Amino acid sequence: MKKLLLIGIAGAFLASCSTRTGHLTGALGRPVYQPEIPLGMVYIPSGSYTMGENDQDVPFLHQTRAKTVSIQAFYMDQTEISNNEYRQFVEWVRDSIARDKIYMSELTEDDDAGKYINYSDMYFDEGSLEYVEYDPAERDMNRQIFSLNWDRNFDYADPDIVPILADMYYPQPERFYKRREIDTRKLMFRYYWIDYREAAKRGRIEIENGGFAPSTTVQDPGSKQSQDHRDLNTPEHPFTGEPQGQDLDMGYFNKKGQNNALRGHTDRNRFIIDEVINVYPDTLCWVRDFTYSFHDPMTNMYFWHPAYDNYPVVGVTWFQAKAFSVWRTQLLNNWLVAMGDLFVNDFRLPTEAEWERASRGDLNMSQFPWGGPYIRNGSGCFLGNFKPMRGRYFEDGGFQTVKVFTYNPNGWGLYCMAGNVAEWCETAFDESMYEFSHDMNTDYRYDAMDWDPPSAKRKVLRGGSWKDIGFYLQNASRTYEYQDTAKSYIGYRNVMTHLGRGGRDFTREGGEEIQSDIQLR
Repeated sequence: MKKLLLIGIAGAFLASCSTRTGHLTGALGRPVYQPEIPLGMVYIPSGSYTMGENDQDVPFLHQTRAKTVSIQAFYMDQTEISNNEYRQFVEWVRDSIARDKIYMSELTEDDDAGKYINYSDMYFDEGSLEYVEYDPAERDMNRQIFSLNWDRNFDYADPDIVPILADMYYPQPERFYKRREIDTRKLMFRYYWIDYREAAKRGRIEIENGGFAPSTTVQDPGSKQSQDHRDLNTPEHPFTGEPQGQDLDMGYFNKKGQNNALRGHTDRNRFIIDEVINVYPDTLCWVRDFTYSFHDPMTNMYFWHPAYDNYPVVGVTWFQAKAFSVWRTQLLNNWLVAMGDLFVNDFRLPTEAEWERASRGDLNMSQFPWGGPYIRNGSGCFLGNFKPMRGRYFEDGGFQTVKVFTYNPNGWGLYCMAGNVAEWCETAFDESMYEFSHDMNTDYRYDAMDWDPPSAKRKVLRGGSWKDIGFYLQNASRTYEYQDTAKSYIGYRNVMTHLGRGGRDFTREGGEEIQSDIQLR
């Protein structure tokens, strides 16, 4: 009897230690997510507003008819991306190229001497405690698998490193006064992005006789036979054996003949877009943009000199701004993973609707980011950096660009939403976009190809710039520039979609989120 009692007590104890309750508890052991505003950004809560002109359309553009839209909560950079911030991107690309060259050169660092020693295709085998011949193919394979070691520093002036990095500098005939400078044409950045809109499309697989089938393999439960529908001309995926790039039916027919119709793609690699781009800004845009005008000092100094660190970066194309956003995303997410945290949403360019929502500063019918219908304050001072009074550029306190935190912020705490530099948006420009776009997270995107007409390569610009008249400083004013052009008056800032409902009280997003969601406060 005592033995049974002990067994019962032990069973009860073990049952109390079990994580199984028989009730719906959700996946256990998941980390708790506390939303945190990214450094340098401000929180824009979700909400609805009237997008478009709030005053008469003076130029009769008929591009910005008033439309009520609803926007998901997001974060936006408090200022435009500065020269110093973009230079971090450029220097990261430079250093990654240098580290890759050092790795592939088969140099080994001597920890005792702190120097790099070339052992001529030899490496130190810890098993035999001697240097043995190294297989270059194996080194190349390892480089493709493992990431670069950013914790190990090196000096560009190290005499052992100089020969390895020689081709990163301008060749002798191209050097100015024999200055040894990095060849900016070599600063190429490889990055990836996913074409979700293409992946969301559904297609059917062509049968050999010219018809179409709803799936690649349809099982007939009655005959226990399967009919294989595939086009013999379509290459097979190397792993699945399915037609590459086609839709895959992951559903199953039951005995009644019902298919649960779950569908996917046989090869998602075609939706992962691989791009390589030069990251250095076009510093010659200062000379190119203005005929019969002297801008040589800006070309020579604007991007790299510390005096312009806090000025907005210019001379970047729409593609370069996107590449910067991808790099910034990976920089943050890799750090979060190293700290044991979860990924967050990507940094990206704002949609046109997000930009206008942020620019209005929670003032729905305002013409300018500061709220009033006038471009001066009560003291008669201009409130933004633009082209006032028929070209008296100094009247607003600036001349060309000014520092990114100049003038007062709007209601959300955003600086220079009007003037200074016009800002790239993710949205493709179409005059009738307000007519056909959705009223929820309004956007229109088109990935223009090289053979598309120039009108298909237009991207929305917002906010006006230091060389624009006051009309373009209005919240609703929209214009465009071609995606592959770089201008001395165009910059950008990033946004990130908020994870959660996105209510006005940000402090409740990570606390009583269930109760607040139910009450919709």
